[in-house]
Amino acid sequence: MAASDSMYIASVVGTYWVVSISMVYLNKILMSNDGISIPAPLFVTWFQCVVTVLICWLAGLCGERARSSTASQYTPVSVNENGESTPTKPKSGFFEQFPKAEYLVGNAKQVFPLTLIFVGMITFNNICLQLVEVSFYNVARSLTIVFNVILSGVFLGIPTSFKTMLCLGVVIVGFLLGSHGELNFSLVGTIAGVLSSLFVSLNSIFTKKVLPVVDDNHWKLSFYNNMNASFLFLPLIYVFEKDSIMGATEQLASSAFWSAMWVAGFFGFSIGIVTVLQIKATSPLTHNISGTAKAAVQSLMAFVLWGNEPTVLGVLGIFTVLGGSLLYTFVKMNESSESTPTPPPPPRENEMSSKV
Repeated sequence: MAASDSMYIASVVGTYWVVSISMVYLNKILMSNDGISIPAPLFVTWFQCVVTVLICWLAGLCGERARSSTASQYTPVSVNENGESTPTKPKSGFFEQFPKAEYLVGNAKQVFPLTLIFVGMITFNNICLQLVEVSFYNVARSLTIVFNVILSGVFLGIPTSFKTMLCLGVVIVGFLLGSHGELNFSLVGTIAGVLSSLFVSLNSIFTKKVLPVVDDNHWKLSFYNNMNASFLFLPLIYVFEKDSIMGATEQLASSAFWSAMWVAGFFGFSIGIVTVLQIKATSPLTHNISGTAKAAVQSLMAFVLWGNEPTVLGVLGIFTVLGGSLLYTFVKMNESSESTPTPPPPPRENEMSSKV
């Protein structure tokens, strides 16, 4: 069992790495490859939202069928002292986690403020990826935890410890080092990365407020968010990218372009699944460590695959950011465990007998 468990954990972590890195690299190709991409990041992002909506709808249909099939499989497996059988529910399947995809206007209106943040998050993320080198991408978006702490203090009143401030200081120093050492530095791309980090933090905070609207179901929230975003992107695309799309007839007729678009959309949906699987198979701490290690490998691979020229300050900035993020993870986990009350020890035998 130990060997099989280890193999399962390794396969889940490996799948998370493959999906996450592939998604970043595919989006980079779609955003900045001369032969495939078009200068329309909003259109690319819109299409990925549409793909996510379609997958949520199909997964919801499979989930309905799986739940109805499971409900019909209750079978008696044992008999109690009175001769009555005890029904046992069979093991749930993979698709049972997906609810039916229903778009209720009332719920959609309540989710819409979060969708505005969601649109800002994915838009600035893709603009950042379009303009900066992949090796610098993680540095450009490294201020997420800084905004998390600041906004948690502003909106939720969560105090910040001295150790946490030190970790944030390390991340900020890494951001500055990496920015200074980046040869192909893009100010607009870096600003987009910072804004993406800000919206990621806002998204995590406001998601908690909106989740009750969708019965605390993340898949329902993903469906509503992406459906709302699909509508919201259309006027933005018309205003800002109509001419770029109309002029990209060669790319729009390319099977390579549409294949990359569909695969990137599928990976965009899959990252949510593999993230949940990795957390369940390991722990939140291990998930953060895995994500940090993945980011390091992703950045180093970019030097080879995209031919990004490394510099001492650039590489130092990458590992300073990742080191600060890892330290922050350990500090928050330790603070969380210290704040959890320790359950009282069970009463000793002589105490129990005296009470009797």
